[in-house]
Amino acid sequence: MSKVLLVEDSSVQAEKLTRCLEQQGFLVYGVTSGEEAQLRVQQQKPDLILLDVILPGLSGFELCRKLKANPATKGIPIVICSTKNSDVDKSWGEMSGADAYLTKPVDESVLVQTVNKFIS
Repeated sequence: MSKVLLVEDSSVQAEKLTRCLEQQGFLVYGVTSGEEAQLRVQQQKPDLILLDVILPGLSGFELCRKLKANPATKGIPIVICSTKNSDVDKSWGEMSGADAYLTKPVDESVLVQTVNKFIS
């Protein structure tokens, strides 16, 4: 069973995304901050990280850069999932090393398709 780390501080969004992915057979575990995510990645190496941008403390962009700079975690696909949907935000995601960028509200079929693209 593939593991997805969901980094999302909105409980409503986290529930929706978790339910969608669990229905597709993924094991989803969630955290609400970038700092928590850093610890969780070390403990339970996920197959993919679904990452919000606006988080308390460390932003999603900062976390993405840190994970992609670390040889132990740089191979984990990171999909940013954010309400920030300008071209500048998407460029920041790309420059941070994100493998994909989805905007909220996320179309569930697009989410599943994107996750499956990186976990096969």
